[in-house]
Amino acid sequence: MDDYKFVSYTTLDDGRVVRIMLDRPEARNAQNRQLLVELNEAMLRAEADDCVRVVILGGTGTMFSSGHDLGSKIRIAEREPGPDQHITHQTNGGSRVGAEQRMLQEWHYFFENTRRWRNLRKITIAEVHGKVYSAALMLMWSCDLIVSAEDTTFADVVGARLGMCGVEYFAHPWEFGLRKTKELMLTGDSIDAREAHALGMISKLWPREELAHNTEEFAKRIAKTPTMASLLIKESVNQTQDNMGFYNALNACFSLHQINHSHWAEVHDDKVARAHVSDGVPDWKEAGPVLPSVVDRVAAHPEVV
Repeated sequence: MDDYKFVSYTTLDDGRVVRIMLDRPEARNAQNRQLLVELNEAMLRAEADDCVRVVILGGTGTMFSSGHDLGSKIRIAEREPGPDQHITHQTNGGSRVGAEQRMLQEWHYFFENTRRWRNLRKITIAEVHGKVYSAALMLMWSCDLIVSAEDTTFADVVGARLGMCGVEYFAHPWEFGLRKTKELMLTGDSIDAREAHALGMISKLWPREELAHNTEEFAKRIAKTPTMASLLIKESVNQTQDNMGFYNALNACFSLHQINHSHWAEVHDDKVARAHVSDGVPDWKEAGPVLPSVVDRVAAHPEVV
């Protein structure tokens, strides 16, 4: 069960705390299909273990995760027919065509798995650092608590750079707030960890060199809470959020996400399901750094305006 390629699984505190790490640092922990499958296996392994009370989700290297893998050699080999094609591209809609294929694949591996982790029967803590952009937000938001290095930044750039209405698990309004979500999605700007803390998205901020140790101590403290109380606290909050419309909103926004993909696939001769430079977005590979959201300026850099 420890034969993972892109994640690691470590037990702490006599097995009461598990640390799951995204472990693809050379690709900045970009989420290729095998990584996502292994992450789900690791999460379910921790959920099944009655000794485990708290799960920490972090990432090795310079950043927590750079989001979806949009085209590394590993990702291309996983996707295309051949000896290295991942089995998930032959199941769960992988053998279908067009919008049906994309919808089913994204539902299984980007959307429903994230919602499953949100409802894991353990307390989960996301430990984030570096740049947390786009699909990395989904992994982070699936956790009950988020702790962060002080210099972390957060953004979803897919609107400004790919012409998409956010990522598949659209928790943005619940995490950023309504108007802040619109601003960040329309501009592609980022917020820093202090602002994320002020918004209530982040629980703790620590220097990068203290992040791992303090997260583990925080997890050990939470692990002392009786498991029944922990579960019902989590379930009470999650059910409250769902009764406020969260569950239905996620479903609706996932459908809108698929319509957005289908639009681009229909208008492009190459059927690529995201905006091209000709549609008014920059080349996402050469778009430059993400700029911070600045309260008293139109843009952080004047030349952007």
